[in-house]
Amino acid sequence: MILKIARYGHPVLRMRGKNVVQINRRVLQLAADMTETVIDANGIGLAAQQVGLPLQLFVLNLPRDKSCLNVVFPETGFPKLPMPIALVNPVIEPYGEIDYALEGCLSFPTIEGSYPIQGLVPRPTCVFLRALNLEGKKMEFYATGLLARAIQHEFDHLQGVLFIDRMDPDTLETLRPAVEGLLELKTG
Repeated sequence: MILKIARYGHPVLRMRGKNVVQINRRVLQLAADMTETVIDANGIGLAAQQVGLPLQLFVLNLPRDKSCLNVVFPETGFPKLPMPIALVNPVIEPYGEIDYALEGCLSFPTIEGSYPIQGLVPRPTCVFLRALNLEGKKMEFYATGLLARAIQHEFDHLQGVLFIDRMDPDTLETLRPAVEGLLELKTG
């Protein structure tokens, strides 16, 4: 089922998610619905907060192109990360050089007559992630490239942090009219 994506200004986007205590039928259905929603929206990631539920859960659906999926599993050393994937109760350790890259967000849709709400966001180039998969099994891996950036973006959502919070003030200032336009749509 396609879920409604919370738009900027919705209070749930600023909530820190609670840990998923049990991966039950409800969580499995939520992950399936989130996956269907991110695919339908042509996105690469979606956090539970973005569909109205403050939980420590996000899904990723990056292109299967190997350049996007730079991942190494410590136990095998081989890259093998199926997409789409759901990650439950993730913990991350970002590291490496800081890289600026263009980011957008499904909770910041383009409104008619405006330009896309996208901007350069500084993030470390690498991340080490520990999480549970939907079978409740622990997984951990190192990621770089677009995968590392997407993990950090979605992990931020789980903490109530938005990509605009990470932008430098000058970049955010140029986006202010479009961002305020989203708030006006919500209240108007």
